[in-house]
Amino acid sequence: MSDALAELTAEVKRRVSELGFELVDLRRGGTKNLTRLQLRLDRPDAVPGHGITIDECTTVSRALEAWLDGSGKLGPRYVLEVSSPGIERPIRWLEHWARFTGRAVRVTLPEHGRIRATIQAVDENAKTIVLRPDRSGTDITVAHAEVRDANLAVDWNELRLHHK
Repeated sequence: MSDALAELTAEVKRRVSELGFELVDLRRGGTKNLTRLQLRLDRPDAVPGHGITIDECTTVSRALEAWLDGSGKLGPRYVLEVSSPGIERPIRWLEHWARFTGRAVRVTLPEHGRIRATIQAVDENAKTIVLRPDRSGTDITVAHAEVRDANLAVDWNELRLHHK
């Protein structure tokens, strides 16, 4: 992550937190003339079915737009998208990995590709994650920096059985 993106992420995290929400994911893209900033937010104490609402996304969006317009951090033209993380929320930062210990994830790793695994442990000091892949059942330890993409994994068949 570039220094500018890391600084922007830290500032957005702080501002979102002050509004009572958690930054789950931040993606910056777009073109040279039009920056696109995508944020996924949630409540720090969210449980399925009781996450962030559309009205709350709008409130956060307006607060951030006022700051972004005044700071010029994204240039004169940008698109800000604020949404909920969804049930298969992204897992980006070590504190998220630690919070969801015991949960299943879909994760992309350099030597393993895209796998489904269960988070066994997180060492925030060493910045490592212990995962138990579904296929092998043998724990692997990976550096957080090696994780390319990760989301909570939902067993949709199990959800269907519980909601019948």
